[in-house]
Amino acid sequence: MKRLVTSESVTEGHPDKICDQISDAVLDEVIRQDKYGRVACETFISVGFAIVGGEITTTGYVELPVLVRKVLKEIGYTERWGFDYETCAVLNAIGRQSPDIAQGVNTGGAGDQGLMVGYACDDTKELMPLPIILAHKITKELATARKTGKLDYLGPDGKSQVTVEYDNDKPVRVDTIILASQHSEDVLDKTGKRMSKKSVDELIEKVIKKAIDKKWLDNKTKYFVNATGKFVIGGPQSDTGVTGRKIIVDTYGGVAPHGGGAFSGKDPTKVDRSAAYMARYIAKNIVKAGLAKRCQVNFAYVIGESQPVSFEIDTFGTGKVKDNILSETMRKVFDLSPKGIITKLNLLRPIYQKTASYGHFGREEPEFTWEKTDSVDKIKSAIR
Repeated sequence: MKRLVTSESVTEGHPDKICDQISDAVLDEVIRQDKYGRVACETFISVGFAIVGGEITTTGYVELPVLVRKVLKEIGYTERWGFDYETCAVLNAIGRQSPDIAQGVNTGGAGDQGLMVGYACDDTKELMPLPIILAHKITKELATARKTGKLDYLGPDGKSQVTVEYDNDKPVRVDTIILASQHSEDVLDKTGKRMSKKSVDELIEKVIKKAIDKKWLDNKTKYFVNATGKFVIGGPQSDTGVTGRKIIVDTYGGVAPHGGGAFSGKDPTKVDRSAAYMARYIAKNIVKAGLAKRCQVNFAYVIGESQPVSFEIDTFGTGKVKDNILSETMRKVFDLSPKGIITKLNLLRPIYQKTASYGHFGREEPEFTWEKTDSVDKIKSAIR
């Protein structure tokens, strides 16, 4: 049976992703100074200003205006792109964590109630769904082309979307690719209403086709580049941004459900983040162990308690053992308390700003411990 599956990604200069990066930069700075600090940090950005709010309890100190401007500078927001890291206003609305919450978390309980989901499949070497992997590759390549000066007319804001055709649950080709990228006026055609054909062709050849292996493309693949014609005004000049508003971009591109909460700006006592990472870790190790072609792991916690109130694995009929046996076994193999997860994945490190753009999963980099497959042998032994 044939079906189409679509996922999107956004660049680091997308307003929502700016906010995610600022919130996680605050978290990183707290952890550098006080690894047991508590952070729940939200950012809002719009024309000419950024507001950083939330609850932080720490022995350290974060110079918020300096940090926010540093993040904006790294992304590339200068006066040229309608939002200037040097002159924008930075407003501080930070408070402290409620002591009513702290008394439950300090004893090792979860920082909140909620449900978390992890997923893995054998679509790709990263054990991720192909549509989201390809969408991220395009936005990363877009950023590279901008930052290296290869396409110096590109601005920081951008989005991609990829539709993949599946046949009997296997990806076979890319059906449609959408790319939107902020750009300067000097690549407009004579009408001033559209990018020049030369620039559109450059984006297809030097970004899309460089990012995506040609084996997925054919003469029926459809391309849409800045489909309204142009994208000169972008970023916070044209759109507000809020932390935690791109949660499907952060996870599995809509192929799997998302739990109740966003990730960025939250320290790892918040199971919204840490348990979602652990769920991915378990799912990925199960698929890597050859026990399933697809695997979804579901958690749920109650605030202040250390063990999940529910834990379930679904292999969608692809498992080599029954799902209930997998679930029971994984609860025995892994410590699923917040403390156990934090220790297992080494989460009390300033690693989080890096997660805040181009996805939290499917990235085999040293900081992303939840992407390791170092429990494969332990899982196989426990199943026997």
